[in-house]
This record gives sequence, structure tokens and C-alpha cells, in this order.
Amino acid sequence: MNHEHIVDKVEEGSIAWEVEIRPGDVLLGISGHVIEDVFDYQYYTNDEELTLLIRKPDGEEWEIEIEKEYDEDLGLVFEEGLMDAYRSCRNKCMFCFIDQMPKGMRESLYFKDDDSRLSFLQGNYVTLTNMSEHDIRRIIEYHLEPINVSIHTTNPELRCRMLHNRFAGEALDKIQELYDGGVVMNGQIVLCKGINDGGELTRTIRDMEKWIPNLQSVSVVPVGLTKYREGLYPLEPFTKEDAQEVLNAIRRWQDYFYEKYRTHFIHAGDEWYILAGEEIPEEERYDGYMQLENGVGMVRLLLDEFDAAYAGKRGDGRNVSVSLATAKLAYPYLKQMLERLKEKYPNLKAKLYEIRNDFFGERITVAGLLTGQDLMAQLKGKELGDVLLLPCNMLRSGEEVFLDDMTVEELSRILNVRVQIVGSKGGDFIEAVLQQTEESNYE
Repeated sequence: MNHEHIVDKVEEGSIAWEVEIRPGDVLLGISGHVIEDVFDYQYYTNDEELTLLIRKPDGEEWEIEIEKEYDEDLGLVFEEGLMDAYRSCRNKCMFCFIDQMPKGMRESLYFKDDDSRLSFLQGNYVTLTNMSEHDIRRIIEYHLEPINVSIHTTNPELRCRMLHNRFAGEALDKIQELYDGGVVMNGQIVLCKGINDGGELTRTIRDMEKWIPNLQSVSVVPVGLTKYREGLYPLEPFTKEDAQEVLNAIRRWQDYFYEKYRTHFIHAGDEWYILAGEEIPEEERYDGYMQLENGVGMVRLLLDEFDAAYAGKRGDGRNVSVSLATAKLAYPYLKQMLERLKEKYPNLKAKLYEIRNDFFGERITVAGLLTGQDLMAQLKGKELGDVLLLPCNMLRSGEEVFLDDMTVEELSRILNVRVQIVGSKGGDFIEAVLQQTEESNYE
């Protein structure tokens, strides 16, 4: 195992910059401790007084003593984000989305991670099948939390079957270890029709009660099914009636948990409400939106943010001509928001287009999985106004690239329209539609 970590970047003006650490330097240890990976690094750099052992490119070793505020960042970025190799997934889950992707996409999209360190750093969900006892001990010792766990079922035999891993059932014991160690967790259940729903879902929710309050929330999301499932387990899509049954069960459990623990604990992904044709619950049901990244409460938060920003608008006679594109899931809510804006801004011309996901298949209805080629094919020749507005979650994180590697600039050129990327908040939507911001424009 490599315990030498090459510095890739140093933030200018940071503590590390001031003590003359530079890209290309090598971190050998902190306060006498060997640094295995980012877990160790995060823990030992929290101290107010520490000593870094650095090797310069000429081979000279420096011992650098640092005094700082507790938890203050040093400003170092390493060549390996985890300061160690990424751990790939050893499972072959029957519902894995990566197995349902077409060939020919960029290589990074096919990497299956199941790394507990990414759970702590980036919020990724892990199955625990890839986590050693050494990892468990360090998480507990270093108080690394929250850890996000893909539970799916508490039935050991069924979990082995769903994850296609004979150790998947035993891995559930690690949740108990984390609980006993006082580690805060969030859980996820990907629900598969006829597999872990119905009575199995009831069993799972009942079993998870013993991990409250350290297991602070659990989301239930429907399995995503693309059109590329040849040779994979024959999963079926949920119907409107199925969604209604799932929601009825979740609401009953929410009422039970709230009365007993003052938390709703179990949460349904937004897709269930839309599929069932039901209203999105009020903010209070989401317990502070702990599962936003899992698509739980995103619509409610957007609508409430829109309401708050909308209340502060007086309206005027401005002439604005814009177009917007989104996927099936968000379409009815954006349409509702646009209609309300037009009440205060009667000269507003805004065309909203619902983009069908031909790339992955029509069952995929979230904007985050739309591709540039679907946008291009379905918007070409349409009335797009002076600017086309697209939500930021369509793009690769931190970049201006769609899932299929088409860039925003390319789409703008093909459609012959300025493209503006819109932030995720309700207020961002209003500012963009009214053209009061000019960020992330392409033409």
C-alpha cells in the first residue's frame, strides 16, 4: 500500500501555501502518523497543532509545524482524490443502472464505486460489502459521518440475491456495528417490483427501527429501468396502482415513527407521487430534506423556494422571450410556475418543452439523465426565443458537458440559440426566466 501522497494543487493564500508547500511535493506523514488515505488525512489535520513531514522534489525532507483553528483546512489537493485507489463494486445488483447503459459512452461512466470514503466525502451510497473491519473501526474512531448505506432489504438471503453477492447478507451486521459506535447514517432502498416491496418492504422498515436515531432517515426510490436490459434480470416497471400502495404504506409508517420518535424517518422519492398522481407532501414531512440528493423532496423545495421569491416580485411590462426544456418528472411543476409568472409579467413569452428520454428509454423521466442529443433532436426547428434555459443538473458536475459528451457550446451552435444554465433553486428559475441574470451563457 502506498503511503506517500503527491500534492497536485495548493490553494493560493492557504495555510499550506504560506508554509511553502507546492505541487509536486510529497506528504509522508502527519504528527508521526502514516497516512493511509483521506480518512486518516481528515482526522489528523483537524488538530490545532500538527507537524507535516514533506519531501521536496530534490529529495530534501521538511518537518513543518503548523498552528491553526480546529477543523481549518490546509488547502492541499492530492493527485488521488481519496489518497488511495478507488474501490470498485464487487456486487452485480439486479437493479444496477450502470449495467443498463449503452456501449460507447465515456469510460468513467462505467466505473462502479462502492467506497465508504466516497460516502463520507461526497454522499455516495455504499452497500458495506466492500468495507473491512479496519474501515469500520476507523469510521467509528474518527467519527466520520454521516455514512450513507444502500440497505434495500434486511432479509439476508434476499439481499444476497438482489446484490448477487453471497456476503451481502452478512454485511448488514456492519450497520449494527456503526450504530453501536454512535455513527450517524442515512439509508436507501431501491424498490424492485415483486422483489423487495410489499411484505418484504414492511419487514425492512420494521427491522430498521432498532437503528433509530443513528439511522436518521431512509429513502425509498423506484428502480430505474432503461431500454438496455437485454440479458439482465427481468424487472418490471411500477404502475400507478403500485405507487399508490407504496405511498400508503410509507405514510402509515411515517405516522407511526413521528408519534414515537418525532421524525418521519422513512421517505418516498418524488417519482412515487408523480407516478401515483398525488400531491407532493408539505415541507414538514421531509424532516429537513436529508435525502435531497436521492430525489426526495426536491419538487417540494423547488416549489416553496419559488413561492418565497415570487412573493417579492411586483411585476412589470417587460418583454422577454425565452424557452425552457426539462424532463417528464419536472415538467408539470415548471409549467405551473411559468403560468404564475405570466400573471405578474403579462408580456413574458416563455415556451416550455418536455423532452422525452430516447437515449435511455421513456421510463427514465429525470432531467439529470437527459442527453445533448435528445435535446438537439427534439428542439431543432422549435421556437426557442432569445435564450434556451436548461437546469444545471443536466450537466456533468463542475463541467459544461452532457452525459453523452456533447457540450453546451455545441448544443447552442446546433440550435442557433443562446443557452443559459439555470441554478437549482426556485429563485434561480425566476431570475433566469425574467433574464435578470446572465450567468453561464453560451452562443
